[in-house]
Amino acid sequence: MPKVTIEVPEGFEDSVKALEETLKRAHRGVEGASRGDLAAFDAAWQEVNAGAEQTERLMKRRLLRGLDLDAARVLIEGQSYVRVGRYPATYKTRQGPVEIERSLYRRVGERNGPTVDTVSAQAGCVADGWLPEAAVPMAYLLARGTSREAEATARQVGVLPYCRASFERVGHAVGALYGGQRPRVEAALARELRVPRGTRGVSVSMDRVAVPMEEPKRRPVGHPRKGAPTRPVDVVWRMAYAACLTFHDAHGEALGTLRYGRMPRGEAREVAERLARDVQALVSRRRGLSVVVLTDGAPELHALLDEALATHAPAAKKPARLVDFWHLMEKLGSAARVVAGEEKASALREKWKLSLLNTPGASWTIAMTLHASGKRHVVLGDCQPVHEALTYLENHGERMHYAEARARGLPIGSGNVEATCKSLVSLRMKRPGARWKEASGQHILDLRALVLSERWDAAMHLTLAPQRAEVRRAA
Repeated sequence: MPKVTIEVPEGFEDSVKALEETLKRAHRGVEGASRGDLAAFDAAWQEVNAGAEQTERLMKRRLLRGLDLDAARVLIEGQSYVRVGRYPATYKTRQGPVEIERSLYRRVGERNGPTVDTVSAQAGCVADGWLPEAAVPMAYLLARGTSREAEATARQVGVLPYCRASFERVGHAVGALYGGQRPRVEAALARELRVPRGTRGVSVSMDRVAVPMEEPKRRPVGHPRKGAPTRPVDVVWRMAYAACLTFHDAHGEALGTLRYGRMPRGEAREVAERLARDVQALVSRRRGLSVVVLTDGAPELHALLDEALATHAPAAKKPARLVDFWHLMEKLGSAARVVAGEEKASALREKWKLSLLNTPGASWTIAMTLHASGKRHVVLGDCQPVHEALTYLENHGERMHYAEARARGLPIGSGNVEATCKSLVSLRMKRPGARWKEASGQHILDLRALVLSERWDAAMHLTLAPQRAEVRRAA
């Protein structure tokens, strides 16, 4: 067997020994394969994987030791700290936990104040020793699915050998860090926002979606029955907010979407203002960009968007305002059955649809036709279809300029925000048996919105960068 001599830096001797053992295991696998022993080959393959992970952990342990500063006094971000002792600690890497001994410090003059771990401070650890290389992908997996699914995915991929509870805890810790810095991070993301090639306009939309919330249950008067839960809860459905900013080409087709979400007790105005600031960042760089506001007809939602654009996006002059075309067609389809009967309803509905798409002012013509039918108060099932269609036309007629919008290449449907409600909220938060609290639910919404908006890497860098501190010996 050939011998290779290399110079090993001080402190890496154990890494070289582990690598040597891994090479021997790999050689046994090669010999097994040459004689057709596939069992030996498979065993060696698994041993090589385990050996490579062990070597990486040993190297990272040596790297972390390099961040340990053992001095009587140190300066952390310019503040003086005094050493209180040296103790072992475990740090969690992508390949698994590693243990080192490091010094702890306390700020000078603070009796019984919190201690600071200079290794964690310089590495930017999350929670209790979770390195960013482990914490960030764990949060990503939690945003994509449940903690059990995250654990199973990591096991199959062969990284992050941690339990379900760790995925839950670390993911929410990253979400809390992002939530605490959201205004700063969002402002930086807006400045760096890239417009997809071929973009000619943007649409902004808001909608609401029900979320199962866990709320304390009022206890009955008197002594609780035997076996009753000590902290009874109710599962109550509340309305969360979902919003999106979508890039469109010259034909109104979607090129990409940024997504935002707030839990039921969150401020809907914050979502609208966040959209408006991104619009301002885009339009200030691309002056010819068209802007359209799309809603389902809820007056409070388009009022929020109108106010936010007027206040926070002055560069977006005279944005188009539309109600969703397909919400209107749904109401006109029901009205057509009353006006024309079941046999001719489809033809009348199609006539109205073509008119709305191609003729300016068609909504008022259709309203007059419905008035003239004299069937406003005809009941079909448990509703009055003609009355509902007329009311919708009367309330939102000034937002039904679909022919003009199509001529400008603008979208006329709010399908993107409907999809956001499903992809951002429903698929993750409305699982069987799921129930949420306000704070933890917002963590997941924030993280998931970053994933679905393809802003994950930039947002995580901006969020975790302030975790790192400059540490040096005191004079």
